Amino acid sequence: MLSQDEINALLAGMDNSGGSDSSADAPSDSGGEAPADAATAPASGSVIDESLLTDAEKDAIGEVANISMGSSATTLYSLVNQKVSITTPQVELANWENVINNYERPCVFIQIKYTVGLDGTNILILKEHDVMVITDLMMGGDGTNADGEVGELQLSAISEAMNQMMGAAATSLSTMINQKVDISPPQATLLDMINDDPSDIADFLTGTFVKISFKMQVGELVDSTLMQLYPVDFAKTLKDTVISGDSGGKQASEPAPAPAPAPA
Repeated sequence: MLSQDEINALLAGMDNSGGSDSSADAPSDSGGEAPADAATAPASGSVIDESLLTDAEKDAIGEVANISMGSSATTLYSLVNQKVSITTPQVELANWENVINNYERPCVFIQIKYTVGLDGTNILILKEHDVMVITDLMMGGDGTNADGEVGELQLSAISEAMNQMMGAAATSLSTMINQKVDISPPQATLLDMINDDPSDIADFLTGTFVKISFKMQVGELVDSTLMQLYPVDFAKTLKDTVISGDSGGKQASEPAPAPAPAPA
């Protein structure tokens, strides 16, 4: 039998232990702060997923881009009356942060959508200075009037230049896949990229995408880098379509020597 004093002492001890239990919960609360720290970590979109493309796929995409942009260089030459050379492209995976950190700002984004033959979009990026030089040449200047900022006149002129260049590229693609390829009129926008939300430009820019870099020279006036951005899925589809188009073209060419028509 316990006296009342002993019972009171036991109850008091239980209260104290209950308090210690609640204080023991405190570390778990502090441990719960970890997700808050995780919230400050870089977003998943800032990580480049290198597993999306194999080296063989990069090589194939680069070859397609090389052929199509080769015709674009010829078209640009006819517009600016200057020798234009575009080197073999370098294909890699990138994200928005990578583009911002490795490209001069501000720059001109030119978005082109495929409307026939292919279903997708791609973006060309040109430096502001290069746009000023090219548009000055297109308007009959000598390319030295490249001071100032890109305005509506320059954006309109570079859109027309890209329309003709990418139209020539679409013709090359059409030959490769044995079907008609057409594009929509390009949309050119001057962006500083730092304060711009990539989703406002194109949804695929919020994740990992394909970046194709070309070394472009226009006479002695431009020695720069031209970038082309593709969604990964579209780049793969384009590569597969070209490869199947080539094989389809060979198969179609085999029955060509069919029986000659009977003489009249």
